[in-house]
Amino acid sequence: MFDKVLIANRGEIALRIHRACKEMGLSTVAIHSTADTDAMHVRLADESVCIGPPSASESYLKSAAIMAAAEVTGAGAIHPGYGFLSENARFAEMVAAHGLTFIGPNADHIRLMGDKIAAKAAMIDVGVPVVPGSDGGVATADEALKIAGEMGYPVLVKAASGGGGRGMKVARNADEMAKAFNTARTEAKAAFGDDAVYIEKYLEKPRHIEIQVIADSHGNVVHLGERDCSLQRRHQKVFEEAPSPTITPAQRAEIGDTVVKAIKKLGYLGVGTIEFLYENGEFYFIEMNTRLQVEHPVTEMITRIDLVKEQIRIAQGYELSFKQEDVPFIGHAIECRINAEHPETFMPSPGLIQEFHAPGGLGVRLDSAAYAGYKIPPNYDSLIGKLIVHGVDREECLLRLKRALGEMVVSGIETTLPLHQRLVDAEGVKSGEYDIHWLERFLANSES
Repeated sequence: MFDKVLIANRGEIALRIHRACKEMGLSTVAIHSTADTDAMHVRLADESVCIGPPSASESYLKSAAIMAAAEVTGAGAIHPGYGFLSENARFAEMVAAHGLTFIGPNADHIRLMGDKIAAKAAMIDVGVPVVPGSDGGVATADEALKIAGEMGYPVLVKAASGGGGRGMKVARNADEMAKAFNTARTEAKAAFGDDAVYIEKYLEKPRHIEIQVIADSHGNVVHLGERDCSLQRRHQKVFEEAPSPTITPAQRAEIGDTVVKAIKKLGYLGVGTIEFLYENGEFYFIEMNTRLQVEHPVTEMITRIDLVKEQIRIAQGYELSFKQEDVPFIGHAIECRINAEHPETFMPSPGLIQEFHAPGGLGVRLDSAAYAGYKIPPNYDSLIGKLIVHGVDREECLLRLKRALGEMVVSGIETTLPLHQRLVDAEGVKSGEYDIHWLERFLANSES
């Protein structure tokens, strides 16, 4: 059992974890780089340790420095949040080897799901539907041409490691195949240090649907429904909602049951997300994230379940505090990712926040570590906050979101707030009739 948690992250997610710990009576340790000395998670934590210079590779990704911080502060557990070392199997092993608790799944599952080819094979073994594609990695352009010809174009060449859209290229015919294959391998090697790629059938107008699961060490596994994350730009999620406007209760129950059975067979522990492409009533597995998701608040809003607290409880050895039949799906929730970026060019906009006003009222939540007078460093991800709203139904949720977006003020830097104000009025968003390519088309039409 532990009574002090080191939070191996920064920004809004570090603050989110800190709040959950305090509500459970646990002490917190914040780590930070020299660029984050005045960050909110550092100000609020019980203790803080500077672990390096601004570069993430010399601070938030520095395993030895984080372990040293845990040792000098007497932390009994480490919560990695998302990003940075959250899906690093070697770090999870290091934490365990030092006798500390890693608040997340075991290293074997992190390693398995971090390899997209192995993850796909594992999901086939446990009965989860997958996108048709190559049986494993594809080594040469000639082999890629043969597989794509048999499968039928268009196809998607994908990196076996990593994510976020890097190392992913579409080939619509044989003439495009060699270039797509070579470019995907080059990008994968540069981004992840691994040039292994595989091939999948490219779906033309799918939605991105993910199922939230949670499992304890006593054999209990529960799903918490789906999130629709189809509004994406360059494979980066922008706007997420739960439940999906297109999934029926019967479909939710069926895919949820499939995922629960799979997770039980895998022996997985903790919070995880199974991501699917969904088209014409069919689900196709694409990957599993073995960590807390950025968009987890929309699930919390409709289920009234605190996912971070449940993560911590599981790490402490407790059973889940609820069973599948206890999980409610109440109303509708939407999350907007507010980034420090120009709303049209999407260029990063670090700098000093001069004014900051958070929206409020019934059903409005803002997960952010920003404040007036805070200087956003240029060294990290541009996410500065997540605006989450809840309503009795989707119509009320959209109206509440429009009102909350109008109240929010962030001055001194550029943000994506104007983009979200446009999205909430767009017909495709209001009708819920969008796919993973809709936002790219919307932005392209806006520029023309």
